[in-house]
Parts: sequence; C-alpha cells; structure tokens
Amino acid sequence: MSQPFRRSSGGHIDRTQPITVSFNGKTLHGYRGDTIASMLIASGSHLAGRSFKYHRPRGILSHGSDEPNALLSVDWRPEKGEGRRDPNNRASVVEARSGLKTATQNHWPSLETDIGAVNDLLSPVFVAGFYYKTFMWPRKFWDKVYEPFIRKAAGLGDAPEVPDADRYANRHAHADILVVGAGPAGLSAALAASEDGSKRVILADEGFKLGGALLNDVTSEIDGKPAAVWVEEMVAQLDARENVIVLPRTTVFGYYNHNHIAMVERVADHRDNAPDGLARERLWQVRASKVIIAAGSHERPLVFENNDRPGIMLAESARAFINRYAVLPGKSLVVATCGASAYRTALDAKAAGMDVKIVDIRLGEDCGPELAEARSAGIDVLTGHTVVKALGTKRVTGVVVAPLGNDGSVGTRRTLTCDCVAMSGGWTPSVHLFSQSRGKLAFDASLDAFLPGQSAQEEVSAGACHGIYDLSEIIADGYKAGGSDTSVSATATFTGFQPVRVLPTDADPKKVKAFIDFQNDVTAKDIKLAVREGFESIEHVKRYTTTGMATDQGKTSNMNALGLVAGLLDRPLPAIGTTTFRPPYTPVTFGALVGPSREDRFEPVRTTAIDPWAVANGAEFEPVGQWRRAHYFPKAGEDMHAAVARECKAVRTSVGIFDASTLGKIEVVGPDAAEFMNRIYTNAWAKLKVGGCRYGLMLGENGFVMDDGVVARLAEDRFHVTTTTGGAPRVFQHMEDYLQTEWPDLDVFITSITEQWAAIAVQGPNARKVVEPFVSDIDMSEGAFPHMAVREGFICGVPTRLFRVSFTGETGFEVNVPVDYAEAVWKTLYEEGRKYDITPYGTETMHVLRCEMGFIIVGQETDGTATPDDVGLSGLVSKKKPDFVGMRSLARPDMLLPDRKQLVGILAKDPNEVLEEGAQVVEDPSLPVPVPMIGHVTSSYFSSNCGRSIAMAMIKGGRARIDQTVWVTTPKGFTEATISTSVFHTVQGEKVDA
Repeated sequence: MSQPFRRSSGGHIDRTQPITVSFNGKTLHGYRGDTIASMLIASGSHLAGRSFKYHRPRGILSHGSDEPNALLSVDWRPEKGEGRRDPNNRASVVEARSGLKTATQNHWPSLETDIGAVNDLLSPVFVAGFYYKTFMWPRKFWDKVYEPFIRKAAGLGDAPEVPDADRYANRHAHADILVVGAGPAGLSAALAASEDGSKRVILADEGFKLGGALLNDVTSEIDGKPAAVWVEEMVAQLDARENVIVLPRTTVFGYYNHNHIAMVERVADHRDNAPDGLARERLWQVRASKVIIAAGSHERPLVFENNDRPGIMLAESARAFINRYAVLPGKSLVVATCGASAYRTALDAKAAGMDVKIVDIRLGEDCGPELAEARSAGIDVLTGHTVVKALGTKRVTGVVVAPLGNDGSVGTRRTLTCDCVAMSGGWTPSVHLFSQSRGKLAFDASLDAFLPGQSAQEEVSAGACHGIYDLSEIIADGYKAGGSDTSVSATATFTGFQPVRVLPTDADPKKVKAFIDFQNDVTAKDIKLAVREGFESIEHVKRYTTTGMATDQGKTSNMNALGLVAGLLDRPLPAIGTTTFRPPYTPVTFGALVGPSREDRFEPVRTTAIDPWAVANGAEFEPVGQWRRAHYFPKAGEDMHAAVARECKAVRTSVGIFDASTLGKIEVVGPDAAEFMNRIYTNAWAKLKVGGCRYGLMLGENGFVMDDGVVARLAEDRFHVTTTTGGAPRVFQHMEDYLQTEWPDLDVFITSITEQWAAIAVQGPNARKVVEPFVSDIDMSEGAFPHMAVREGFICGVPTRLFRVSFTGETGFEVNVPVDYAEAVWKTLYEEGRKYDITPYGTETMHVLRCEMGFIIVGQETDGTATPDDVGLSGLVSKKKPDFVGMRSLARPDMLLPDRKQLVGILAKDPNEVLEEGAQVVEDPSLPVPVPMIGHVTSSYFSSNCGRSIAMAMIKGGRARIDQTVWVTTPKGFTEATISTSVFHTVQGEKVDA
C-alpha cells in the first residue's frame, strides 16, 4: 500500500527509517514514530474493525489508549513461529516497527464482508437486556444451547494458540514523588519536584514520546518557544538529573493503598532486534511518598445517528494525526463541535490543505475569538447548527446538518459532503487513578465534569485532569504540584464548551443508532430502555446495558451516559453519581502481571533432600503447602488405589518408610521456654521430663484449633516443636507475634529449623529391627526408649534426634538428621529394610493409615471453626493452667452448645462405596428442598486393612448419634450410611496412643 494521505513534511516521525507492517495480510508503509492507526490512515483507509454486537464497520476514533474500535490481534515476533497472538491491542497505541503482523478481529470471513453484520438488521431484537430475558427459559436449553452460543459469541479477539514464549520482569521501587503523565503539567511537576536533587522522582507516561497533547500542537508557544522545543528542553533537563527516572512506554494502571502504584513498562516490542532473554514488559510496583497525577483529559464524542461510521473520530485525534503523525484523515473534513477546542483542529486541518467546515451547536454570540479566527482562515462555520446524522457505510460520505432552535427543534436540513468528521463534545478530566486512590470526586457544573475533590492518600492532581484547560495555567498548576511557584506565558488556548448529550434526529427514535459506548454497541436507545424498565442506579444501568464496561473503562462513554440518565430521571447530574473506576486504567497483559511466576516458577516448589530418591523410584507427586511430596509409589500396572492398598498393608504387617521432612520444625529456647509453651499451647509443659514428647494442641485467640504436632523436650530450656506442613509459617508468626507484643518479658528465642532437619518415619511391626542396627549412643530397648520419647545420639554416624512417635498406630520412629545426610541415611535404612520387605509410602497412604486410627489432620477435620472438644481432644485442654491463648474463648456459650458439630466416623452401607469428601450429611432426604444439613464428610478412603470404605465427618451432636442412620449426598442423589466411632482399626500388640 502507498501513503496517499501522508503529508510531505512535519510530524514527530523519522522519515529516514521507513517501515512496513502486515495488516490483514496487506502491507502498510510508514516510518518510525508511526502507530498502526496512523499508517492505516496514511494508506487512505479508516476501516479498522467490526463492532462487538452488531458487527458494524468501525474506524479509528482516537489516537490514544481510549480507542474503543480499532482493536487488533498482534504478533510481535512472527519470526518465532505460528500461533503467537496478542489480542485486543489498540491500533492507536501500537508502536509500529518492521515485521509486525497485525489483524483485525470479530468478523468472518473478512473485515470488508462480515456475515455477522446481519445482527445489525436484527438489532430491534438485540436490545439492552436481551440476554437476561431470552436465556432464562426454558431452563433445559441452557447447558446445550444457550451457554455454548454465549461462550462462542463472547469476547473480541482470539486467544493465542501456543504458550507465551516471552519473558516478563518485575521490579519494586520507591520514589519520593511519582509523576503520572508527561504532558505539560507532568513535565513541569517533575522538573519542579526534582529541582534541588534531594528527592527521587519517577516520571511515567504511557506514550513512546513524551509531551502529551503538546505533541499535537504546532501553533502554540511557551515562553516564546514553539511547544515542541519547550518539550525537548524539559525532557533534556529531566534526563540529565541523576535523581530522576524517566519512563516512557509505561502505563500506570492501578493506584492502591499506601501509595502503592502499579505500572507496566513496554520494554521489547518496539525494538527491531530485541536480544534474546530481554523482558518483553516490566511490571513496576512503586511505593511513593507522594503521587502527582497529570493524566490529562479525554475528549467526549457527540451522540448522533450513525456516529460510529469509519472516518468519524475525535477532534483532538484528528489534530494528532495531522500534526504528530503527518497524515491527513481525509480530504474533506467536517468539524462537529459544541466547544472551542475543536477549532484548533479545524485551523490545523485547513493549514494542512484539507477542505474544512465547522458545525457548532453554540450560537455565534456564545463563541469566543476562535470563531473570528476560523472565518478569517477561510473556514465556513455554521453556528447554531447540529449534526442530525452521518451518511455512508464503510466510510462516512457526509453529514446531514440543520439549524437548532431554542426549543430543541431542527430546521431545514442540508447535507455536507465529507470523508472525515472530527467531533468534540467537550472534555472529561481523567479521574480514574484519583478515584482508585479512594479520593472523593466533586462535580463542577461550569465544566460539566467530575473533578478530584478530597484526597484519601498523599496525592495531588494537576493540569487537565484537575479541570484546567488553559495551557499557561496547566503548566503553572504542574509547577505548583511539584513545589514551585514558577509561571510561564503561553499562547492562548481555546477553552470552554456547551454540554450536550444526544443530538436531535428526524428518524424514529426506536430505529436510530446513536452510540454512547462504541465497543459494546450501547446506544442512547439502550440507556433510555434501561431507565424505562426501572434501572435508576447508574451502576445498574451500567450492568444492564454494559456501557462503560469495555476495555476503555468508559473513558469516552461515561459522561454522555451519566448526562443522559440524569436528563431522563430529571435529576441533577451529581445526584446520579459515577460508576466505579476499577483498575486496570488501561488493559495490561497477563504476562506482565504474572511476571517470572510461570510454569515451574508459578509457585516456588520446595523439595526435600529425599526427593531425588523418590523420583528415581517412580513416585507420583502432589503439592502440599509449598512442598512437593511423594503421593504414592506405584509398581508396574498399579493405579493409585492399588498402590495405596499395597502400601497400607505393608505398614500394618511389616514396615514402611516415609519422608516426613516437610513437617514444620521450630526450636523454642530460653529460661522461660516452658512457660512460653504453657501459654501458647492448651496443654501443660512444665512437668514434661527431658527426653519426653507430648502431643501439642494450639488454638487461636478465638478458641478454634489452629495447629497441632508432637513437641519434644530436649533440655530444661529447649523444646523441639513440630507443626503441620502447611501451618509452619503461620505457627512461627503466631509465636513471634505473642513474644514481641504480649509477652516481651519472657526470655525466649524461637528459630525455624524446618530446612535444617530432615525427618524419616519408619513405621510398622519391624520398624525397630530396621533402625536399631545403625543407632549408637542411644539405648533402643523398650524400657529405656518408650513411645512418646526423644533421644539424641547418632545413626549411621550422623547426629540424630530420634523420636519414638507414630502417626499410623504402629510401632514407629522418626529419624531426624541434618539435611545434608538425609538421602544417605534413607538409602541405608531402605537397604536394611529389604530384609523385611520394606515399602516406601506416600502421603495418600499416610492419610489412610491415620484415618484408620481416627487421628485428625488440622485443616481437613478442622475448618477454622472447630474447638478441641469438637474433634475429640478436650482432654488436651488443661484445667489447671491459669491461662493460655484461646482459653477465654472456650468459655463462650456458643462453644458449649450440645449440637455443635463433632468428629465421628461414618460408614457407607455399601462397604465398597467411598463417600466424597465435603459431601453433606442429612437425616431425612425426603424433606423438601432445601434439605437441612447436619454435617459434612471431612476424610474418606478405602481401607485395605479394614476391608471396606471408611470416613470421618463433622456431625451436629455427633457423639450422641453413634449407630444412627444418616444419608450422604452423592453426585446422583443420596446414599445410606451409619455413624460410628472415629477409630476403625485396632493395632495388635503394643499400644502407641499419644
């Protein structure tokens, strides 16, 4: 494609660097500094997409991030293979470079001929709320008819077909002052804030060239210099200051608590030869002492019939294409406006050689000096006139205009032929980030806009987003925000406008398509329908019509929608309020948010020292907390159930070996260690002898079970505490919190030793035979080393803390050794255990074995609302201690109710039926829905040792219901079951209850 609409000179483009990009398979020509939108316009085309609902032809509306129409799927690096796609990029901000492959979206078979356009003919059916009303009946159609149809129709672009091969970075930073936006206000604010060199300043702007609206300006002067020269000098000064970080191509998309600002910097997409490994984007998370928002303002469209035709764009955007990108949006331009600023577009278009006419709703006497200047430039200005409708289909061919009477009527119509329309309905300050900071907005009737009002954080708004539109005042406001009283003189700016919402039309209002929200195809008719059907809250109107819910977050649609609702309800606009401006301010990629946390780095995986042995021996794994743990060890031809059944049998009949290294381990040391343990746990510790172990139960302040584990006393002033795998960080933090805030008088130190000690559990009748040959300095006899004892010595010549404990009910030892020796000790024990057919087992078998004995797992039998008595552990609550964490809460009346859920066993009538964990338990399934629930299943397995399925459940008043029949929900209905005790298996031989 040639560039018939490219100007021969001017613009902020580098004509020494010609580039080409692919657009729907065709070649677009341009230069460095172009966007895809400017290259498309240079080719003479405005058609850039199809609308979401009606598939109407759509063109480029804006030159910035508020573009709702021209959404492209972009392959940034087509040389890296097929299937790479980044959907829903705005053509107006995609920085062009050679090699880009772009395509339009939401059409078939082509952009020019789209079968989906039949929806436009069916638009009387597809009114606001159509989906809510249509897809509710008949209900049986939902799964197979409605849902697949809606899913297929939803969205605009297609997701990529291959995994994202790009790299994304994440950076945390602090700034004394963060300036958002590098227009005239932002540049002056950053310069003032960084003046003395003592403050660290970050200046971020989403554009690839700094200057904001001044990049579109070729006539204004600041302190006697052209605006472009002033911008270059300001940027040069900021670049030269060591205390300033200037970040172009950086979108500030979220403002959170405590001045936490989230930004995405585009690092690689604009580079011709980006080196391998360079991050595509970088997520900045900045904590700023102060934030200066200089985000500018958004121009409002005018709402008239067919205001969405390609070739109709915002007036300032037309000016941007003419002056910044040196392209003409057409040959014949009609400027439709209700304010003064659009006259600058008309004057610049005229100077660029376009045929220009102005249609101004304002009467001549309401206009300022702009009217005389336009007429003196030879521009035909129709004051007191309105646009009735636009003509054309795939490109605007003209507009019907008419004089506007005082009563709102229109006079004699006439047609103005044109191939481009620049419309301006006034300006809306960009208050999105201010609103996200929880600041309160205030309505300014003179500006017809919501402005930043009361701040909630250390923040200040400056410039156009502060409701200031005069260039001199904008720059002065920026300096003031940065802490300086500097002022400048600038060329007078055309300001002021007459608010207007929906322009009058001749046609039947029911048939007119005058668009409020371009991306979601929301018309003025849809807004009126929503109000007529009773939706008065603007949030309800938003959801019913989907206005403002598109990727532009209502930047171009919000004020027109608010004003229309206010008029329909005959209420002042402030009474209508605003919708919520949620982050992101503009869309950001998932890759930037995820950053390095993907694939193996999505969640840090911790492996034990014995993990390599488990891998080599065919273990299947599961995540537990942050750890990767062996789930089970299948042999050839075994599924999980067969492997677990074999492992369970082996532990009960001979010996099994289990990696318990992931258990949390905390060392509590100090003269007051026993007193600390007394206060933090429910049971008593002062009389526990050195070398003894005790099962410890920990509560939160609310009296509910928080964690449990075996605690060993290694010395008078030293305890080795074990916790659940997932609870280790929480327990450590809980202990440290109490030490620092509640009991600072206790002389105690706590240290996490989870990573220092590996734990190998050897369980089963032959456990002693496997361990004993390798132990030295420890008397292994039953009398000297009973159950629930700990001894320190050596195993295989390695220091060990040897625990005599069991989570299976069988004879058991937990061998704790330094992690560096863990694999060697494991292998030695395993080789010795071959004499007894030792079997490695995983977490699934561990769960079955402990369930057979009725041992609980915190977080499975408990859900944060279980007391010790609820889970059958009331005996662990000391009646003699004066106090412990959670003690007072246990005395609350609700904690003593007899119908609280209590832990019991539950046996399905069919011994082969394994109940579902989480399944609800009812007394009588024949009762009408909703059937009252009395509890739920917490753990459920098939036990090869019991020869049947077993389960535990929390049941209201459960212990009083033993032997009662209940019903448990299943995917198909209910199944019969009997409540039992929670102990399902009796160990033959020595008793090992804790």
